Amino acid sequence: MILTIKEILKKEVFTRENIISLLESEGEDRTLLYKKSAEIKERFIGNKVWFRGLIEFSNICSKDCLYCGIRKGNKNLTRYNLSDDEILAAARFAYENHYGSIALQSGEIESPYVTNRIENLLYRIKELSAGELGVTLSVGEQDHEVYKRWYDAGAHRYLLRVESTNQKLYEKIHPNDSKHDFNNRLKCLKSLQNIGYQTGTGVMIGLPFQTMDDLAGDLLFMKEFDIDMCGMGPYIEHADTPLIKHSGKLMPLSERLDLTLKMIAIIRIMMKDINIVAATALQAIDPMGREKAVKIGANILMPNITPGKYRDSYKLYDNKPCTDDSAEDCQSCLEARVSLADAEVIYGEWGDSKHYKERRAK
Repeated sequence: MILTIKEILKKEVFTRENIISLLESEGEDRTLLYKKSAEIKERFIGNKVWFRGLIEFSNICSKDCLYCGIRKGNKNLTRYNLSDDEILAAARFAYENHYGSIALQSGEIESPYVTNRIENLLYRIKELSAGELGVTLSVGEQDHEVYKRWYDAGAHRYLLRVESTNQKLYEKIHPNDSKHDFNNRLKCLKSLQNIGYQTGTGVMIGLPFQTMDDLAGDLLFMKEFDIDMCGMGPYIEHADTPLIKHSGKLMPLSERLDLTLKMIAIIRIMMKDINIVAATALQAIDPMGREKAVKIGANILMPNITPGKYRDSYKLYDNKPCTDDSAEDCQSCLEARVSLADAEVIYGEWGDSKHYKERRAK
């Protein structure tokens, strides 16, 4: 029996078929989906948004992912690596402006130097903020022991996006070698969870070769894995990547935005108390993209506090917004955007995932 959207939204647990129906919803049905997800967010999170001051501290990467603008094979890119002092100055800005948390993000490098450097930076960030500044890391696949050292040094959240949970699709958007191994990605996610991190993952939406069934599977994976945080965004192509040759087969950007918003709404309903990021890539398609995400379920924004002269060089996709804004401008802009979404920025709090607290208490 085929259920209506209204009937699906009354269910406690969605099947794969239910999720596909929600992803394909239009018009009034889509409005019902967004109304339901907004109600869930209001009940479990409130109309609140927390900032993560984003420091994109290096675009040097050992990986060659076929969709990414900072891939190792891209020769049309100026590489950079912030000094420790530049990173700490950005962290201090976040602390002095009461952000509560920062996110350190870079290309993926596995080396003793990187391990030691990040460990040292974590101790220094904790020192300059008297332990008050929360830290999320997003620096890719590492050994279990490395993750543990960083956790012990003060990092307490980790975002490792899987990009697709369908192994066949994963292998189509990555080189076929040991550096880009799907099962290792999942192993790393499990290591992070076992160590005690608030663990986040996410996917790109609108990839070449991707189906509604793939996206439904992504949401079911996140539910089964029991993630604490979700960072999903629309796939936006980059001219200097191998996947650009498939750009003619992609759905229009507006449809990718629409699908991303539906993914955010559905995961909010399925996992009521997780943290969900309103990705910057949404704004690359629609000036109001992030506000729309906040209205229907997202509760995390990441103002960019990377020194301005580097921002154009951390371009994972084309038309990245806000590369010319100062850290102060970015903060003011996002405060206004949150207000437009009828929400409130909560300063001076880590904004930890409620789901994490419940999961760890079991």
